[in-house]
Amino acid sequence: MGLRSEVNRDVRLATPGEFAVPRIGPLEVWPPVVLAPMAGVTNAPFRTMCREFGAGLYVSEMVTARGLVDGHLKTTRLAHFAPEESPRSIQLYGTEPDSIGRAVDMLVGEGRVDHVDMNFGCPMPKVTRRGGGAAIPLKPRLFEAIVRAAVERSGDVPVTVKFRKGTDDDHLTFLEAGRIAEAVGASAVSLHARTAEQLYSGEADWTAVADLKAAVATIPVFGNGDVWEPWDALRLMRVTGCDGVVVGRGCLGRPWLFGDLASVFGADSSSGGREPGPPPSLRQVTTTMARHARLLVAWAGPHGIRDFRKHTAWYLKGYATGPAARSKLQSITDLDHLDGLLADLLTDLDPDMALDPNSLRTPRSHRNGPRPVALPEGWLDDPEDATPPPAEAEVLVSGG
Repeated sequence: MGLRSEVNRDVRLATPGEFAVPRIGPLEVWPPVVLAPMAGVTNAPFRTMCREFGAGLYVSEMVTARGLVDGHLKTTRLAHFAPEESPRSIQLYGTEPDSIGRAVDMLVGEGRVDHVDMNFGCPMPKVTRRGGGAAIPLKPRLFEAIVRAAVERSGDVPVTVKFRKGTDDDHLTFLEAGRIAEAVGASAVSLHARTAEQLYSGEADWTAVADLKAAVATIPVFGNGDVWEPWDALRLMRVTGCDGVVVGRGCLGRPWLFGDLASVFGADSSSGGREPGPPPSLRQVTTTMARHARLLVAWAGPHGIRDFRKHTAWYLKGYATGPAARSKLQSITDLDHLDGLLADLLTDLDPDMALDPNSLRTPRSHRNGPRPVALPEGWLDDPEDATPPPAEAEVLVSGG
């Protein structure tokens, strides 16, 4: 039987027919779970790992529209999908309608994607201080023009929109953003239920997800924030009435979370859920780590092993491996080095070591915030101004 934290002790499995299958254009998403795009993480190897454990919609790292149109090498690589990936879902970032429209036209015209997600929630200062990310919904006419440009060039490929509550509690934009996206033809919206000022601190405000669901009546609404266990997804949908969930930091080092989500929701919407199995043992975790590292090196070349270093701490969180072992894994140089360290781990420790139940809700990766949001000078002077920010706002490296 799977573990549960105290907060989820009494959450019941999905019952037959309890949740409808959300449709994003022609796509049916079951279980109603979407992988949140995360810079430096949700590349093709990580998406492959997650998909091997359970179904859902797996979205790429953020790709800049201008970088895609201009043929930027890293952007082109990040926009690559593994041959078996279906549907092919890409997150696109842009700050003005022209480059967004051209990028969508390219992706759709070349048959490269089945779904386009648009990022209006990035809280990073290097983005917002240039008028991008979470700053754009502060100018609803600009936001509308960008989303409309994507929808009008997408043909039969659905376009979805992801945003935060707003920049801070005094500037909440999510309800207007949701209504605008719905009105111009977006196929779904997703809300990270924090402000940009919060970054990744505090608790997600699930009441905002409920408010958005009440305001947006004709397209699916997905809730994002604090889905650490499969039971959280059930609670989020029941409490807010939303149509599905977006999973971010909760799956870092835990691609099997998608298998647990598939279990609690059920094989289809009419079957009802089942109890997930226990968390993997230390031996099973190391096997998954080795598989992930090989996929990453095959995709990115030898330097892919450096990209994998950050994953090692996430995978071992909750297992009593000790700081020395974790430190050594942070300096792996190649696959043989990784294999040797993992073998040492299983020799020195109990390979059947179980996950510490107290770690289930321990945040992974970002914990920073709150922090005031950096905006361009005068950005709040005229909210109805649809003038895009300067071109350099979009000249950012894809992936964040």
